[in-house]
Amino acid sequence: MNTFVMTNRPSIRSSALGRASKLVFVGALAAGLAACAPSFKADVSRFQAQLPAPQGQTFAVVAEDAELQGGLEFSLYADYVAAEMAEVGYTRAASPETADLLVRFDYGVDNGRERVRTTGGFGPGYGAFGPWGGFGGFGFRRAYAFGFYDPWLAAPQVRSYTVYTSDVQMKIDNAATGERLFEGEAQAASRSNRLQQLVPNLVDALFTDFPGNSGEVVRITVKEDGNEVKPLN
Repeated sequence: MNTFVMTNRPSIRSSALGRASKLVFVGALAAGLAACAPSFKADVSRFQAQLPAPQGQTFAVVAEDAELQGGLEFSLYADYVAAEMAEVGYTRAASPETADLLVRFDYGVDNGRERVRTTGGFGPGYGAFGPWGGFGGFGFRRAYAFGFYDPWLAAPQVRSYTVYTSDVQMKIDNAATGERLFEGEAQAASRSNRLQQLVPNLVDALFTDFPGNSGEVVRITVKEDGNEVKPLN
């Protein structure tokens, strides 16, 4: 007598489908994470006059505000600028006295301004349940239907938050003659006022497609997978 034993082992087909489903889910998750990757937007304006192409010229980054020169915070940000200048093709000098170009750098963030955002709440209150509020049609307003009134039901939520404006400014002068060769500024609005986070992104934006077109204002989106440039004028 033959005996058939029933087991809970999944079939080859169902296992393959399960693996395929997991692969699809993982791919969708990765795509979603990529789409949600953080970005930073800054408006950049640049002007230049006979800025020499990199051919071994040396540079030094100095503070536009003399009180910042030599400070630890400024030195950190000056290193960011120096790294970008070196990537363009210039060479960092041992000191400002021996540099061909003086890169004057400044940075800051304001005290912020309050913004108010209202979310939730729907109107006007004509829907499937008639002009007393309810669902459908023009949405859900306050509920008078069915013999009750709740003033908080679907009421709008008002939230306030602070927006800060930060910026960096850079000027490049011929060290020997004092002639101004380049001026640039990058400015951004954000919910953060932490310069340690803002300055690196602003410097990155300022050096995107450096030195840029003189007189042009562009919006730079700083992203992990490559910056985007959008003309604004």
